[in-house]
Amino acid sequence: MSFHDLPLAERLLIARRGTAYFAQRLAELSDTDLDGDTVLSGWSRRHLVAHVGYNAAALCRLLDWAATGVQTPMYASPEQRGREIAEGATLSAAALRNLFDHTVARLDEKWRNLPASAWDAQVRTAQGRLVPVSETAWMRTREVWIHAVDLDNGGRFGDFPGVVLESLLTDIVGMWRRKDLGAGLVLEINGSAPIALSPESPTTTKISGPPSAVVRWAAGRGAVGVAIDGDAGEPPRWL
Repeated sequence: MSFHDLPLAERLLIARRGTAYFAQRLAELSDTDLDGDTVLSGWSRRHLVAHVGYNAAALCRLLDWAATGVQTPMYASPEQRGREIAEGATLSAAALRNLFDHTVARLDEKWRNLPASAWDAQVRTAQGRLVPVSETAWMRTREVWIHAVDLDNGGRFGDFPGVVLESLLTDIVGMWRRKDLGAGLVLEINGSAPIALSPESPTTTKISGPPSAVVRWAAGRGAVGVAIDGDAGEPPRWL
């Protein structure tokens, strides 16, 4: 079953579980540890915590849009988003932790208080897609679970709920196909039918393994626990 097929209450619960998972990883880091590197090239843990905090604030703006009908974009511009993260990374460790806690609480409050009639309201994501505001549950789910791994202090794709792994793979493969990326690439999860990115192209690389390992590789977080047949290199970008 896809994440999007679940009842809204269950989708929000998975997002909250992911938030708690990220919060646990963050709590295990000392203030000095926040200066360390993440899985993401060029970003310290400070950048990542600021990003996750400001992402919650951006989703709050979409929920305000749905509630009021007044267009409120997630970010004024990609440049503004980048500046916000860079400036957030310079905050003290205490301020960074407070930013995360405060924006998480705000987002949760807006989810709880949004009228039932507003959940189908159309809003625009930072990538320009028009989606119902209920999509914020998936947007946040994806954000907190993956970035908990990016903190690089023990987070594992193997800890993700199965429905999150399955839906991430659907997202990633769908994005690659829309962008005509991954010709010759085949993904094979143990026990499932192979997924050919471009069925008409001859297979040049096959990535196989358990769901958590294949999704981790596809998401660009490294070849951990996968078997690679062919010359894989880095997977195509998906976001």
